[in-house]
Amino acid sequence: MSVDITTVKRVAKLARLAVSDAEAEKMQGELNNIIGFIEQLSEVNVEGVEAMTSVVDTTMRRRDDIVNDGNKVDDIVANAPITEDNFFTVPKVIE
Repeated sequence: MSVDITTVKRVAKLARLAVSDAEAEKMQGELNNIIGFIEQLSEVNVEGVEAMTSVVDTTMRRRDDIVNDGNKVDDIVANAPITEDNFFTVPKVIE
């Protein structure tokens, strides 16, 4: 696959980049090199290779999922004009 100048200018327009003709020619070469590298990667045989998330075999550290109030109740309701038992108090809107 190869990228032409028209495609480069269209991509630049979509990315809202101002590109001169000289810059478009340079970008054409760079994009063609990138696409060529990706095509090389598609030729690699990965049959039987397990997918991995890291090059180092590690396990994710996890914390216990404990429900709590965060000990911030007083800080949260401190700016409310009216509170009652750590809840916001608002005027009734439906009668």
